[in-house]
Amino acid sequence: DSQVAKTVAKFPQLTGSYSLEENLKPRVQWLKKLGMDDKQLAKTITTHPQLLSLSLEDNLKPRVQWLKELGMDSAQVSKAITTFPNLMGYSFEENLKPKVAMLLRLGFASSQIVRALTSFPALLGYSSKRLEHRAQVVDASGTLTIEALIGRMSLTDAKFTSCFGQ
Repeated sequence: DSQVAKTVAKFPQLTGSYSLEENLKPRVQWLKKLGMDDKQLAKTITTHPQLLSLSLEDNLKPRVQWLKELGMDSAQVSKAITTFPNLMGYSFEENLKPKVAMLLRLGFASSQIVRALTSFPALLGYSSKRLEHRAQVVDASGTLTIEALIGRMSLTDAKFTSCFGQ
């Protein structure tokens, strides 16, 4: 399989450092139980095989629980993980919680944040400084919606500056 070869090339530790029965299989089964279908699972593991090295108890389960506490259902969480698997490795205290708190402080409702994380979970992958700056600039232009913010986050700095002058 070319997908298996690509995955091993990205994360060669899979072939030697991790037991199929003790490490890999439980994580795959847990992701399936979460609601990932085979296509989502293959995409997720192929693009981010490091996900299989994360602890179920210390990384995966607490982050999924936190996303559900924000208001996401299992299907939304599965989609977010498939779209942006890095999310599962981010620190709660240094990354996830402060960014969501910032979005709430900026006036976004929890339901808007859930919608954003479902469609664009990479939103939490940007630096807090970039996220806050862009939100403030977009807000000053009178167009601050979660969709507008998402659309502006992936612009290069040059493109953002040419559009907003800041």
